This record gives sequence, structure tokens and C-alpha cells, in this order.
Amino acid sequence: MPILAVLRDHLDARALGTGSDLVFGRRSAEPFDPKAIADRAKRAWADVNERELETAEREGRSPDLLPLLTFHECRHTFASLLIDAGVNPKAIQEFMGHATIEETFSRYGHLMPGARAQARQLVDAYLRRS
Repeated sequence: MPILAVLRDHLDARALGTGSDLVFGRRSAEPFDPKAIADRAKRAWADVNERELETAEREGRSPDLLPLLTFHECRHTFASLLIDAGVNPKAIQEFMGHATIEETFSRYGHLMPGARAQARQLVDAYLRRS
């Protein structure tokens, strides 16, 4: 699974701060518990929003609250970023753990750029170089 450099830096810092290689889990026998992580994320979002509410009230403005994002939404965001960055669909299939490329195209094909116009431009440019 590719990890973006900006995220890798945060994960490395967290691991160094805890003295453990685990970032999400608490014990090596249970390195990942989706419910525990979701609960921690909800608490973190609630804390940030509570601070924003207090600050907005103090400053006499409307609060700018963060909507809760789930891991599922983060997964789709990651796929969207890969597509937008121009990553090869076969690589996206592998990163997302899809059994087939059809599954990837079925789920994310609407986000893939260009279709006919882009294909024509790419082939025209390729043939001009040849």
C-alpha cells in the first residue's frame, strides 16, 4: 500500500513518540481494531469541533465545524487522489485490493479522465512524435 510522504511523516512521528511500531493498534496481538479506531476518530472530531464552537462563540462568528469522515470515505478519497494524479488504473486496482480491473472501473470509472477526446489527443500526439 503506498503511503503519501506527508502522511508517512506523521505516522513516523507518531510511532517514534510512542516507542512502538504500531500506529493504530495498542497491542501486537491486535494491531488493528476498526471499531476502536473509528471511536478514537469520532472523539478527535468532537474535540476539534468543540474547540471551534468555543472559539467561534468567543469571536462572535459562526462556527466552521468539520464533518465526520469515516475510513470508508477516506478510502474513496485516496482512490480519487490516485485517479486525479494520473496513476495507472491497474496500480489503483492493486492499491485498493480489487480482485479485478472491472471492479475498479465499475466503482471509480466515472472519475477517470477524458474518455474519447483525451484518447484521441493522446494518440494524435504519440503519432506526431513517431
